[in-house]
Amino acid sequence: MRRDRTSAKSRWWLSVTALAGLAAASGAQAEQKAQPPSIWDQDTLTGDWGGTRTALKNKGIDIDLDYTNEVFGVVSGGLQQRASYEGQWRFAVNTDLEKLIGWTGGKTHVTIFQIHNSGRDVIDNAGSISDPSNIDAWSTTRLYTAWFEQDFGGLLSVRLGQIVGDGAFFTSDTAGGLINGTFGWNSLLGANLLSGGPTYPLGTPGVRVQANPGGDVTLLAAVFSGDPAGDNCNDTNRQKCDRYGTKFSFDGGVLTMAEVQYAVNQGKQAVGLPGAYKLGGWYASADYRDRHYGLNAAGAQVSLADPTATFALTHQGNGGVYAVADQMVWRATASSVNLFARGGVVPSDRNLVSYYVDGGFGIKGPLPGRADDTLTFGAAYAKISPAAVALDRDFLAFNGPPYAIRDAETVFEVSYAAQIAPWWVVQPDLQYIWHPCGGQNLSDPTLTLDHAFIAGIRSTIKF
Repeated sequence: MRRDRTSAKSRWWLSVTALAGLAAASGAQAEQKAQPPSIWDQDTLTGDWGGTRTALKNKGIDIDLDYTNEVFGVVSGGLQQRASYEGQWRFAVNTDLEKLIGWTGGKTHVTIFQIHNSGRDVIDNAGSISDPSNIDAWSTTRLYTAWFEQDFGGLLSVRLGQIVGDGAFFTSDTAGGLINGTFGWNSLLGANLLSGGPTYPLGTPGVRVQANPGGDVTLLAAVFSGDPAGDNCNDTNRQKCDRYGTKFSFDGGVLTMAEVQYAVNQGKQAVGLPGAYKLGGWYASADYRDRHYGLNAAGAQVSLADPTATFALTHQGNGGVYAVADQMVWRATASSVNLFARGGVVPSDRNLVSYYVDGGFGIKGPLPGRADDTLTFGAAYAKISPAAVALDRDFLAFNGPPYAIRDAETVFEVSYAAQIAPWWVVQPDLQYIWHPCGGQNLSDPTLTLDHAFIAGIRSTIKF
């Protein structure tokens, strides 16, 4: 009997001890869950602001704040072999009007930039057409975009306000891993459209319509003000004519862009590899100056290199067509490889760049244990138009040598984006530009520009 009582007593103590251990473990687990995530695991550096950020988002207000800064130096070649610094604060507010005020399908967006630099941009050091930095801009605080969008059941959406074309037209997600501006709003658009077109940092009034007829096809069209800086801008830096982004220019006629997109294997259950294919075009209604010919005092057509030329011929309108392909070609558990290619053509007589092609690849998770990193390589070729080349030859004939004859600008870039934390990306970058500005020094056309080798590093932090 004593042995039985002892066994029962032991079993009772064992049960109590086990229950106490379970309670302690549950309490410790609950305490661990209650602790905030590590700063290295949260989505933003400043976290959830004590729950305020989530509460605002639940009410339809989403606030973004991030800071991008970089140092780029021209190591050899170019116009100046020196370094430059660029910094950009981006503040954006998105609202879901259905959550906020019960307006079904409505939303708004505002982006403000605070831009600062060392006083001489990397493009000034390189002397190129394409900007080695896609955040390069004149130092100021400016309104970038401010629009209202109405969605109609997922089949159609209309966006109205101060908008931009970059990020919507002629884009490749894979090319977006590169820093040189030509892999975004490329040189075919930036070098030819008035004031560079509706792109960073100049937003402009416009309307964008997106239709989703079903399947894998999306239709995109937009009408923008033709000259974001305005007709009365006489500054060589067009950004200064809209210093704060509040000019809302309606000058320069209209720029119309349209694109059809075909996206394949985009769903989570898709068996094949995802890809996107786009075909588009644009038309600008403004007058564009001829790149070769003008008129003399007698009204006769002469080369603009002729000392008797008084002003350039003009052409009514401008336009072009383009195509984009972006396709994943390989995928494993934590890695993938994408290829991209883009190209477009425009009339030679009124444009500096007559055709443009680029291409490259992006590798997601290029190193073991670095699944969120991306390695991207790109090459871009911008052909100086035959009309502009003919003008160079005329200057050489009229003035004698030396005079540099432009041909094309070719950009090579390799960039590695290292995801240090969900809120922090560090991106070392190398660029080699063959024949910046087609090989001609615009400050002194008698001199050639052979190359520009550029090295730099960028940091982006989400607050």
